[in-house]
Amino acid sequence: MSNSVQKEINRKNAFMDHLRKLYSSGDASQWPKPVLDPESIPSFAEIGHLPETPFPEDNPYSAEKELLGRTLFFDPRLSKSNQIACASCHDPELGWCDSRTFSFGHNRQLGTRNAMSILNVAYARSLFWDGRSRTLEEQSQMPIQDEKEMGEHIDVAAGKISKIKGYEMLFHKAFGDKSVTKDRISKAIAVFERTVKSTPGKFDLFIDGKSDAYTNDELMGLHLFRTKAQCINCHNSGYFSNNRFENIGTSLMGEKGEDLGRYLVTKNPEDAGRFRVPGLREISRTGPWMHNGSMKTLTEVIRFYSRGNPEHSQKRATLHNGIALRSEKSGMVRMLELSDEEIYQMEAFLRTLKSEPQDITVPELPE
Repeated sequence: MSNSVQKEINRKNAFMDHLRKLYSSGDASQWPKPVLDPESIPSFAEIGHLPETPFPEDNPYSAEKELLGRTLFFDPRLSKSNQIACASCHDPELGWCDSRTFSFGHNRQLGTRNAMSILNVAYARSLFWDGRSRTLEEQSQMPIQDEKEMGEHIDVAAGKISKIKGYEMLFHKAFGDKSVTKDRISKAIAVFERTVKSTPGKFDLFIDGKSDAYTNDELMGLHLFRTKAQCINCHNSGYFSNNRFENIGTSLMGEKGEDLGRYLVTKNPEDAGRFRVPGLREISRTGPWMHNGSMKTLTEVIRFYSRGNPEHSQKRATLHNGIALRSEKSGMVRMLELSDEEIYQMEAFLRTLKSEPQDITVPELPE
């Protein structure tokens, strides 16, 4: 082996040893400086551990409310057909989603967006891909009433539950009396959903000081995530999301599959084509990815960003209800030119964001 080759090997080894020491130091202030775009700086928070689960003051946690919410989550009697439960699209054995491009709902109708996982949903500041709900309490009623999902009026659903004698004790323990209301159903489901949380995984162990938890490829993937690949612009904080809406050029304007995203909620033309930035914890368990489930492998997702999504010009404009709209892709989505090795390393890192799945006991439904 020539001296120049040996020197290069030694240099790379020294660099990796240096990165390993910094990232596994237990002190994020020692990490290399992240590569950030100016527009991401105001909302930036360094990646790290998930904080304590937040519960709102008007719906605090109780074990009794969690049990009621868990039971309702798995109860198909909330649906018009009595066959579709919340868990039908958010299956704990499938990363709390359903591994489908689009979910089937009432009368086998096909949805128009990929079902988002509810893992770590307590940390989301808005719900659904377009952010049309601000709270889990509000969100939990929407699939019940959606004609393409569970297809039942929430008042009718509450009426059905109130006639099931076995629910009386559950509501009494959770709320102090046996009265069944749509608001209590929403609050109980929301409390349960906030408990669906990742446990500490390989990433958490590594940054806490277990320096041998990561391979060199996983370590380099973490470094690329924060630097050259610039993923950290949008996927930051312990939740690995900035909780904002970004346009990555996937709205397919004027084409089959067109989805205007956030615009359908705000009616602000600047929001056309923007979607909520999902958290990346458990990302290897929650495919297919994107709002339309169009990407089937993590390699495909990383290559998409590496190429900067060269959006076709004819798919950037549309006429919606007489209003001309244009897709303005975020400047943060641009050519990265990651090598095949770097793409492999990025995927290796993303797979470390997985934790051991929790054992979820499906409750016995009341009669």
